[in-house]
Amino acid sequence: MKFDDNSFLAGQFLEQDTYVTKRPQGRSDWLLTFTLEGEGYFNNSGNERNCRPGDLTLLKPGTPQHYGTKKDHAWHFTWVHFPSIFTETNLLPEEELLILTIESDSIRERIHRAFTRILEDSRERGDYWFDLCCSSLREILLIMAQKTNKKVDARIEEVLHLLSQQMRQPIRVEDLAQTVGLSPSRLSHLFKASTGHSIIDTLNRMRIQQAVLMLEHTGRSASEVCYDVGFQNYNHFTNQFRKWYGMNPSTFMKERR
Repeated sequence: MKFDDNSFLAGQFLEQDTYVTKRPQGRSDWLLTFTLEGEGYFNNSGNERNCRPGDLTLLKPGTPQHYGTKKDHAWHFTWVHFPSIFTETNLLPEEELLILTIESDSIRERIHRAFTRILEDSRERGDYWFDLCCSSLREILLIMAQKTNKKVDARIEEVLHLLSQQMRQPIRVEDLAQTVGLSPSRLSHLFKASTGHSIIDTLNRMRIQQAVLMLEHTGRSASEVCYDVGFQNYNHFTNQFRKWYGMNPSTFMKERR
């Protein structure tokens, strides 16, 4: 399917408080913004709502547009206009103007990277540029859907990200707690209340889930996979495998052959 180049527009602005955009009839496409620094506002049906660092805003097609930089502030934000071909928008709340605050630093960075890819690909207009932009935009929309469907404390999100990122390394609850600004006991309590599992159980489950995939698809031995996913002791690996899958790795491999 081919699209007119103007159907996908992206940019990044740093605007002072004289900046304002008004489109009383709106546009036929969607508008998505992400605030990097400073403060802006969106006026929707006479109701002014502010957007600050980490805020995503999404305007539906046909929504009257009135937005700009908050008085006595500067507004640094990145934006994209995109056509109504993305079914991922159906996963989001039915609102003319959706403002979603992203509190997790790692998720903010992920969204920023996605916007950066959109900017680069839409400017370069290389082979498959539109498909690459669509891929990055879908990532942002799915993150938004994830956040609106399931509310998780940003500190727990950050810990989950760190566990997945550092899965192969030794993990200390004390270090995680310091990173997110909580005491170890408070973090442990909040984490279990949010996820239903302890931090260590969650880490071990991540490791075993990855081990299962590697045993099924890579041809590596159980002892190799044990160290690949971060266990330092094979007996511990076997015990955890049995805990989460009800059998040891060798039995699992025999049943999959």
